[in-house]
Amino acid sequence: MLRNALDGLTVLDFTQIAAGPTATMLLADMGARVIKVEPREGELGRTLGPAWVGEDSALYHAFNRGKQCIGLDLKHPDSIEVIKRLVLQADVLIESMRPGVMTRLGLGYETLAALKPDLIYCSISAYGQEGPYSDRAGVDGILQADSGLMSLIGTPGSAPCKVQAPVVDVVTGYMACMAVLAKLHARQHDGLGGHLDVSLMNSALALQQSSITSYLSDGKLPTRIGSGAPYSAPNEAFQTEDGWLMVAAYNGNRWPTLCKVLNHEEWITDPRFVSSAQRVIHRAEMCAALTDVFMRKPTAHWLQVLHEADILCSKVADYSDLMKHPQLASNGMLVELNHPVHGAVRVPGFPINSVQAAQTPYAPAPQNGEHSRSVLRDFAFSEAQIAALEASQALHCSEPL
Repeated sequence: MLRNALDGLTVLDFTQIAAGPTATMLLADMGARVIKVEPREGELGRTLGPAWVGEDSALYHAFNRGKQCIGLDLKHPDSIEVIKRLVLQADVLIESMRPGVMTRLGLGYETLAALKPDLIYCSISAYGQEGPYSDRAGVDGILQADSGLMSLIGTPGSAPCKVQAPVVDVVTGYMACMAVLAKLHARQHDGLGGHLDVSLMNSALALQQSSITSYLSDGKLPTRIGSGAPYSAPNEAFQTEDGWLMVAAYNGNRWPTLCKVLNHEEWITDPRFVSSAQRVIHRAEMCAALTDVFMRKPTAHWLQVLHEADILCSKVADYSDLMKHPQLASNGMLVELNHPVHGAVRVPGFPINSVQAAQTPYAPAPQNGEHSRSVLRDFAFSEAQIAALEASQALHCSEPL
């Protein structure tokens, strides 16, 4: 099923932190053999904590399960020759260096495509491979700011906020994975590889499809409205007696039903609240009226009452609540990786379920250089060649002889 759909595919991974590692992790989740190439000191993502799993950050474990790792010094000419030999048997190469770096290393698309014309080469960068900003570095927070996303987040009058989870990085990883899968499908028909250009900037804009389209339609800058949706109401969080409750009761008969459940049927015909569009205009008055009612009872009470009335709602959960969510176990979304050094490591799993298939075990994130020797053996390097690479410091190994 999906977890072995890419069996036989080989991916070379020259990425770090989150965006690129998300893409290669998804390919590994679907059965590809992903060979992660790291410098002797390891990729930057290993150092970004707290939290920590042993000496590596939790961030590294979040985005690198199921991969093999080979340690190579890309400034060493012997390492470049190793990569060129690996490319001859690879299907996909994904890199997240600043544009131009791989070319300067001798590993640019034109060079490697000359060796293997059907290679699918995916470059992930902040702004894209061409254009006035192409040589600029960027990370998730910078692109949240530069793309306009931070201008949407926060409450009225508050400072701009970023989403703590690296959403631009992660969606960029999904975009890169989607692009690679599409190119793999095309290659089955034309036999050609190609160079894919995936950027954090474009992905950040895709996240804001509705907001940007609204601005292009009426020229009005969006304002920060907390948890509310600018196109519908009520579709936001309300304070209760003991917490917060998210309510979406803007479509169909749900608003009249909500009014009846709350014993305020007069709101149904109130000109300020008669339609979702009017409620958006009069959001402050609507929220004040609803909050006054919701704060009289605890969240659990409202969840029961609103669910019985088919009003869409949820407790605003924190992660301790999330770990008890009954649907997580059913969806298989919390998985346990058996790490050879750190033992059990829990992470979110592959997000797409195959109804017909049983859950396939996941391999943990690799230690730096854990598979250096075994990978080279698989690619027909002799023991003498491997020993010479180690002796020259081109190859870093952490696995036993």
